[in-house]
Amino acid sequence: MQEVGKPLTIKEWALDDRPREKMISKGVASLSDAELMAILIGSGTRNETAVAIAQRILSSANNNLNELGKFSLKDFTKTKGIGQAKGVTIMAALELGRRRKVSEAINRKQITSSNDVIELFQPLLADLAHEEFWVLLLNRANRIIERVRISEGGFTATVVDVRKIMRTALDHQAIGIVLCHNHPSGNNHPSDDDQKITQKIKQAATTMDISLLDHVIITNQKCFSFADNNML
Repeated sequence: MQEVGKPLTIKEWALDDRPREKMISKGVASLSDAELMAILIGSGTRNETAVAIAQRILSSANNNLNELGKFSLKDFTKTKGIGQAKGVTIMAALELGRRRKVSEAINRKQITSSNDVIELFQPLLADLAHEEFWVLLLNRANRIIERVRISEGGFTATVVDVRKIMRTALDHQAIGIVLCHNHPSGNNHPSDDDQKITQKIKQAATTMDISLLDHVIITNQKCFSFADNNML
């Protein structure tokens, strides 16, 4: 007999309500975020199911998967019932999802708009707590040759080496380049330094007969395109 006041374990739930069985019978899309995470967690505690623990983790991220993607291992293990092993498992699953988005964007290969750049870099940069500066190298048909991280820095800025960007573009025989960096603060507006370095790189690229097609600022919400705002 179930002890009064004691929560049911997942094994005591109806079959259709158990996350694993529900996935098998109804498909992965039928599961809530908490149920999907409960499968990763595997088991709950004496007083709490894996689903309840997952709900608490999601609540601490405002039920926002983008915010959850920024959690460190320390953030996950703050939740009772989540040790290092379970925290690492959740982080690994989030990283796989992020890499899948990036792979899908790369497979498009041709860059035709700022949205293509955002689809490529937002999964990669939006969740970072520090700035990174990347360059996307394109051939004459605006197809991706390579994407290269130029530098990484702190919360507010990163040092950009114009010579390194030009050398990288020449080494890959790129005809066009797109600059991209993130703002961990969430502010998508370009700073004075962003505008100055963009013009400096444009001048250097023009000298090398390379076209600077855009500079995109990434945040986890709205992004900013220099080209779309006539700032190149």
